[in-house]
Amino acid sequence: MKKLIAAVAAIAMLTAASALAAPGHEELKQQVTEAERAFSAAMARRDFATFTTFISEDAVFWSGPKPLHGKEAIAAWWKRFFEKPEAPFTWEPDNVEVVASGTLAHTTGPVYDPKGKMFSRFNSVWRQEAPGKWRVVFDKGQEICNCKREAEQP
Repeated sequence: MKKLIAAVAAIAMLTAASALAAPGHEELKQQVTEAERAFSAAMARRDFATFTTFISEDAVFWSGPKPLHGKEAIAAWWKRFFEKPEAPFTWEPDNVEVVASGTLAHTTGPVYDPKGKMFSRFNSVWRQEAPGKWRVVFDKGQEICNCKREAEQP
């Protein structure tokens, strides 16, 4: 009986310790925010090798005329953005959310041209592939315009 009680106590302590070690919601949001910023910084630094480390092997990016499937296809298509000395655009997250399980996250934010003018917004879905290691699994940009809604036009 004493062995059973000791075993139950040990399991309870291990469970409590792992719960304490697991990052909370705010910490997970911070991890994803930092990953998104590092992803953009790799583009700004013209560091293609680091840039590609943020892309999941089975990612889907809507970058061109049709969705790109897989890290290899995405990297091949995005390489064009690293050919010139200056980055053609930068981005930053202004909204980050993580699901309760802590395994998926959504980021969105503005995309700027080299002069700092916002011309698009990005939407990315990140997956935690190892503790603290987040990679993009879906990415899609959306152009913005300064147009008035039809109801507002004279």
